Amino acid sequence: MTGKIRPLFLLGLALPALLYMQGISAREARYPEIGNGRIEQKLVKSGHYMVAAANPYATETGMRILEQGGNAVDAAIAVQMVLNLVEPESSGIGGGAFALYWDKAGKKLSTYDGREKAPLAVDENLFRRNGADMDWWEALAGGRSVGVPGVLALLEKAHKAHGKLPWKDLFTDAIRLSEEGFEVSPKLAASIANNSNPALGRYDPAWKYFFPGGEPLKAGAILRNPELADTFRRISLLGASAFYKGQIALDIVVAVQSAADNPGTLTPSDLADYQAVERPPVCAPYKEYRLCGMGPPTSGGLTVIQILKLLENHDLSRYQPLSAEAAHLFTQASRLAYADRARYMGDADFVTVPVAGLINGDYLRERARLIGARDMGTAEAGVPPAADRNWQSADSPEQNSTTHFSIVDAEGNGFSMTSSIEMGFGSTLMVRGFLLNNQLTDFSFSPEENGEKVANRVQPGKRPRSSMSPFMVFNPQGDLVMLIGSPGGSRIIEYVAQTLLGVLDWKLDIQQAIDLPHYVNRNGGTDLEENTAAVELKPALEALGHTVKVQDLNSGLHGIVITPDGLEGGADPRRMGMVLGK
Repeated sequence: MTGKIRPLFLLGLALPALLYMQGISAREARYPEIGNGRIEQKLVKSGHYMVAAANPYATETGMRILEQGGNAVDAAIAVQMVLNLVEPESSGIGGGAFALYWDKAGKKLSTYDGREKAPLAVDENLFRRNGADMDWWEALAGGRSVGVPGVLALLEKAHKAHGKLPWKDLFTDAIRLSEEGFEVSPKLAASIANNSNPALGRYDPAWKYFFPGGEPLKAGAILRNPELADTFRRISLLGASAFYKGQIALDIVVAVQSAADNPGTLTPSDLADYQAVERPPVCAPYKEYRLCGMGPPTSGGLTVIQILKLLENHDLSRYQPLSAEAAHLFTQASRLAYADRARYMGDADFVTVPVAGLINGDYLRERARLIGARDMGTAEAGVPPAADRNWQSADSPEQNSTTHFSIVDAEGNGFSMTSSIEMGFGSTLMVRGFLLNNQLTDFSFSPEENGEKVANRVQPGKRPRSSMSPFMVFNPQGDLVMLIGSPGGSRIIEYVAQTLLGVLDWKLDIQQAIDLPHYVNRNGGTDLEENTAAVELKPALEALGHTVKVQDLNSGLHGIVITPDGLEGGADPRRMGMVLGK
């Protein structure tokens, strides 16, 4: 691939047809990112290496890095930089991420925490006024909600440990696309036009960029971002320190502290002192496999593993994936897992999270006995081994403007990364061509419940709980066999769990598993994905006592399965991602 970078559909090469359904589904109020219907996706096979990402530009860029001899970490950096440009509503260097890296030669799994941190000047009443919680929509925009971004720190840490190509070479495509322009996708255009973030017009930089001449950007328009090109160029030459120190950092601080109506307290030292952290992976056996995810401060790894382990002895393979029996069992396991999540999970640097206890086999077998023939209603948290019972349960809204990509290189190394800026378009503060996150709204607004502290309350320097769930699966020989992850707010956990079941229990290929209509339950009502065959389960589930709601369930799953015959990749038909392999 040479010359100007263009999506494959512009070059006339193979790409699943972008045939969007008429109209856009009404969005649940807390999940406003637009799904734009479905596109046709087909299983992609290759023999050597593969990239599955949420936008054709990004997938092509990752492939180009692999073709140049780069490895999975190198490709991941290039993919994320391009996603920042072409999918700014979902992720970028102004946000955070979690990533898993598999070193095949060393048979070592490394997991990286690039989650945002609260500024040191905040306290547990950050999102409270006059003794009451702020309205979420009031809290999200401006500087109050901005955490210290972690994406670049994570990627640089992984690159120093594992990268092959020079850091500066990994920004070439993103810089060129920023300068020459890219074609605005239907997803980005719809996210702007359909008011996915009602605060998007509050601050001038984002308004002028996304509403040139006062009109929302249209799909197919060529959009340039020279400010971002300059930012990328500085970071490519000086490393992540150019972001966390110096002029870029000062510009971020000014934007946060001067945000009209809702300023924040972020300081230069908050940025300069930020560190990404390599943490132990969270792993557990499941039948003949070994499941591995990311531990706290994300709840994703623990909760996904809990769901599958709670179902392990129910043998879901007896049922069809779209049967009432399968949906009932899955939603009951989800109720139990989400109850534990709400009570115990948060930033383990600040609260005691009983990681081993939550995935203890005996504990989960006992919990699984609570799953009966009828809907159990709201589940209570259990008491896992070594649990600190002083913490109180509390929910916090999580938005789905997130992205996931999976990469396997020619050496068999794998990279599975989920990154986010939280709400669509984040805080809507735009600095030097990129948007800043509003991830601090992932904290519980209330610091106490029933007179006891909430595990996920706001604290200085703390990372808010997340649901991001980048995952890997290993066979009995310890070889990597699957990479998966998704956006989707707090439903990410169930999207990933359902896809894992699709491949591991129902023996579907990765594309078939991703295509499965969604049914989810976060310890409340049972949601069925509208305009899919899942809707047909409504009468049967209601007869079992479920309170059922039919709605849009907009995942963005991107996965790779490693088979004896090569690689197989899948992309979510609910977004406009693409898989390429060679």
